[in-house]
Amino acid sequence: MKIKSIELKNFRNYDYLNIKFDPQTTILFGDNAQGKTNILESAYISATSKSHKKSHDKEIIQFGQDESHIKTIVLKNNREYQIDIHLKKNKSKGIAINKVPIKKAADLFGLINIVFFSPEDLNIIKNGPAERRKFMDSELCQIDKLYLSDLSNYNKALNQRNNLLKQIGYKNELKNTLEVWDEQLIKYGKKIIARRQQFINDINIIVKDIHSGITSGKENIEVTYDPNIEDIFFLDELIKNKEKDIRFAQTSVGPHRDDIKITIDGIDIRKYGSQGQQRTCALSMKLSEIKLVENTIGEKPVLLLDDVLSELDKNRQSQLIDNLIDTQTIITCTGVDEFVRERFKLNTLYKVTNGSVELITEEINESRS
Repeated sequence: MKIKSIELKNFRNYDYLNIKFDPQTTILFGDNAQGKTNILESAYISATSKSHKKSHDKEIIQFGQDESHIKTIVLKNNREYQIDIHLKKNKSKGIAINKVPIKKAADLFGLINIVFFSPEDLNIIKNGPAERRKFMDSELCQIDKLYLSDLSNYNKALNQRNNLLKQIGYKNELKNTLEVWDEQLIKYGKKIIARRQQFINDINIIVKDIHSGITSGKENIEVTYDPNIEDIFFLDELIKNKEKDIRFAQTSVGPHRDDIKITIDGIDIRKYGSQGQQRTCALSMKLSEIKLVENTIGEKPVLLLDDVLSELDKNRQSQLIDNLIDTQTIITCTGVDEFVRERFKLNTLYKVTNGSVELITEEINESRS
């Protein structure tokens, strides 16, 4: 699975860009706020139809324009695919695969599998549960279309139930209609709980070896699923918390409040771990995503590293790179320092300056001499 090229029109700060990617490593370097991350964002949108920043389409379209276009060429199983995404300011986006429009964005998932790694991901351990749920959902939605459907239906039912809870505050007679949405929450929520449990079980097996390698066998990591509610008690808890939910106008129990627990040698790393330990755990978790995708679909995903190397010390940088064999990796950084020169083949090196991308052949030739 490789991204061969991306063509952008009126996307963020790019009037027009056609960029080709190396099958192994492509490095985009330049000062901050020049447009490096925008290229990674376009790749992520091509895989998931959404921005990793949770930006709305109209925020992605270049200022003063009504539409934006992303054309991505992908090589998968020795077959080439063209993904076209039209972002529109006042309409729903249009998506086509090999020039054939698709009706649902969900049909796009799985064509490209991407693991996105940014400095914010290094805080996945110490941040709140929402970050760890995002870790589960972002990968599960790419490798399991049934999960994507269940999660979408669950979120729709959750929003409807919450809206109804607000209305009950003014119209108490609507209380009896809660059962309709309770049934939907339970139907899809149970499936989400079961799939997340399986996912974390699989991650736990993979992450143990990775983390042991990073820490030279000094630490034993354990990753466990921490569901907000066991599926067999879901209905009972919804009934028990009905008045509370009406009072606060939100659903207080369900997988939308799930978490992941991570321990090192039995100690809760979120509460008692050092910042270094937390970052090492986060690195192990992200690397385990790559292996999980490979185990699931038989191919490694595309890895997007958004200025992560500068946030890691030399040891963690080396451990990250050692795990990227045969993985197409697109890296953004502010400069090509000695570590980058030593560890990467600088076959495809681009300098990004205010929406302009230049292939740096001089840097490549110099590094080879």
